Amino acid sequence: MTQYATPTISHRITDFVEHCRALLPGVMVAVIVAITAKFLSEHYDTPAMLLALLLGIAVSFLGEEGKAKLGIGFSAKTLLRLGVALLGVRISFGLMLGLGFDLIALVVVSVLLTIGFGLTIARFLGHKWRFAFLTAGSVAICGASAAMAISAILPKDERSEERLIFTVMGVTVLSTIAMIAYPILVNYMDMNELAGGVFIGGTIHDVAQVVGAGFSISEETGDTATLVKLFRVAMLAPIVLFASLIIRRFHDAADEDGKRPPLLPSFVLGFLVLAALNSFGLIPAFVAEMLSGWSRWFLLIAIAAVGMKSNLKQVLSVGGAAIALIILETLFIGGIILIGILCLT
Repeated sequence: MTQYATPTISHRITDFVEHCRALLPGVMVAVIVAITAKFLSEHYDTPAMLLALLLGIAVSFLGEEGKAKLGIGFSAKTLLRLGVALLGVRISFGLMLGLGFDLIALVVVSVLLTIGFGLTIARFLGHKWRFAFLTAGSVAICGASAAMAISAILPKDERSEERLIFTVMGVTVLSTIAMIAYPILVNYMDMNELAGGVFIGGTIHDVAQVVGAGFSISEETGDTATLVKLFRVAMLAPIVLFASLIIRRFHDAADEDGKRPPLLPSFVLGFLVLAALNSFGLIPAFVAEMLSGWSRWFLLIAIAAVGMKSNLKQVLSVGGAAIALIILETLFIGGIILIGILCLT
């Protein structure tokens, strides 16, 4: 037995090493773009996700052919899913429950209504359910991270990459605008710290912009906004799981090659497991912080790779109706949260 087992193991190790070598050039290019985006973000106060995407698009020729193509594809898919899975370490269900039933209900209702609104209004703007769910889910849950997670479970076609790129760009730009405009609105409406935190955390798409906007008002507003935002992030896994179940029931939900998305994507399972472990205090604080940092880097590298796989002309060809859709979804969730705050206070 040993006589035949040894060569098999040796061959597997050799194949693995060769595969890693083939991936290395593309992964390193994506990492360099991500590091550059992070550096520019810290020095010019611009969202790192947006910069990584734009820099990736600028060198998109690398993703079309050559030695880097395989590693770029790996970064855009596998590292993306690792990044989303590791988001689970940010979640603590006990901390979420501290929001209280009324605020939890408001956030849940706003997320679900926003997705429903997007799916409904997209028909009038000439877009189908895939793009509607992608944009509405991103606006409702957690911006670029949600866009990439939802894209991973949607059946693929020739325009999947374009829709993802557009959605990431859209929610990131709108988050940046909201980070500047919403604190002004909070002060203009004379909201207290709790109400201001709920509004900021319940409406801005990306976590980083929520933190920036919330703490620009006050520390208590920032803490509340971050907690509300993390609750929205916690809704990513159940919504993606439920959507996977629904998608599998459609006859036209298969990819171009006839394959259907998995019933329970592995990255969603990883997200849930890490969230559960963190909620029970089984992940030490320093480990959770480390994994959270890895998550941010994996997502940044992934979005750089997605940019390198894209064609800017095709992305921009999505059109004005797509821009209108994502803006309307953003305004809708802002209105729902604002109405909820007025009813609760």
